[in-house]
Amino acid sequence: MTRPPLLARLSPIEASRTAILFIDTQDGIFHPGAETARPYFFRSARDMAVPNMARLLKAGRAAGAEIIFTVIESLTRDGRDRSLDYKQTDFHFAPGSPETRVIEALKPEDDEIILPKTSSSLFNSTIFEYLMRNIGIDTVIVTGFLTDQCIDHTVRDGADRGFRMICPIDACTTDSLERHDGALAAFKGYCRQTDTSSLVQELSNRS
Repeated sequence: MTRPPLLARLSPIEASRTAILFIDTQDGIFHPGAETARPYFFRSARDMAVPNMARLLKAGRAAGAEIIFTVIESLTRDGRDRSLDYKQTDFHFAPGSPETRVIEALKPEDDEIILPKTSSSLFNSTIFEYLMRNIGIDTVIVTGFLTDQCIDHTVRDGADRGFRMICPIDACTTDSLERHDGALAAFKGYCRQTDTSSLVQELSNRS
């Protein structure tokens, strides 16, 4: 009996089995005040990561990929449902607060999924895996904020759970170039790393 081939890391993307994930791209994270408080993050997000995410969003929608957004948002007003780490670092946006809105440049369309999360990896505090299995997704393209925190954790968790993980290295960022590059080097073995232009071309060449 011949065993079915494994989904190769570099095999072509099949849009109908692919989700493009936008992590924490929300008004409470990327906003004008961040230009002073977190200058590298703000500039790299504004000039590189967000424009590239917008390109992927457009290409993914046109190709028929599943579009998923996750935002830091507690289920309770006082945040008592948050992970211990989020409590200790004081990550808390109350349900429905303005800070939980996806940024205008990546505004979700009707019927696109938005998942509130209260942990670094959305696998730990959302039903993301359950949804992906139900929809028939086996490939996840991970973008958003921050490269060395939620991106890193999600890529590793997804790989361990049997998803093919892809990270466009110019569609995510963090608080310094050193942290960004260090994270990419650290989780390289868990995913395919590429760039936005390559993925847009791949999605555009769908059969």
